[in-house]
Amino acid sequence: MKRRPWKGGAGALAALAVLTALTVAAPARAESEAEREFFQVVELDSGPSVAAKLRAGQDPNALNARGQAPLHWALRHQSAAALQALLADPRTDVNLPNALGESPLALAALRARLDWVKALVARGARVTPAPGSAQWHALHYAASGEDRGVVAWLVEQGAELDARSPNGSTPLMLAWGYGSVDAARWLMQRGAHTELRNEQGLSAWDFAKRAGRDDLAKRYGLKPPAP
Repeated sequence: MKRRPWKGGAGALAALAVLTALTVAAPARAESEAEREFFQVVELDSGPSVAAKLRAGQDPNALNARGQAPLHWALRHQSAAALQALLADPRTDVNLPNALGESPLALAALRARLDWVKALVARGARVTPAPGSAQWHALHYAASGEDRGVVAWLVEQGAELDARSPNGSTPLMLAWGYGSVDAARWLMQRGAHTELRNEQGLSAWDFAKRAGRDDLAKRYGLKPPAP
């Protein structure tokens, strides 16, 4: 089976680079041969092989040398059959973060895969991180993607409209900076606060301006915040 190309779009790629750059990866760990083989069949999207290895006792939550769990690996490589096999195993922890602190739900949201987002939540994935967690919210990742549908669905499920990331950024900031204008407009229409600033002192307006969207932002009612 061929490895599929990234389908998230340039905006999602830029967002992923920014989001992951703002976290610190854990040290790499050694992989066993069995683990390497398991991650390979996940990447190749061989659902039957993934299921067979799980039945044989393979740990569905073991991180690979890059600090990724099998769920993260399946989502990164858009391996739908492997993802289904992993979700069918009751041992799979759908809230396990990778070495960058990303949840599986966050990666599915960034890829604008509402079907995967719904499957993860149905399996027990938290829409918002656990209290006290330093994780970015799935809504941040959804807002950085290219589809409003995931953003809207997560908010309907209780995602916080003005959720703060570890550096204080909000979904609206990321939508204007990296995501779709449609998602940014939707968040504003639902009452997302436009005056908030992150730890760098940047507002949603600043994100829009940096992305060359200041004219669009003005058209849709976004204004520079008061000094």
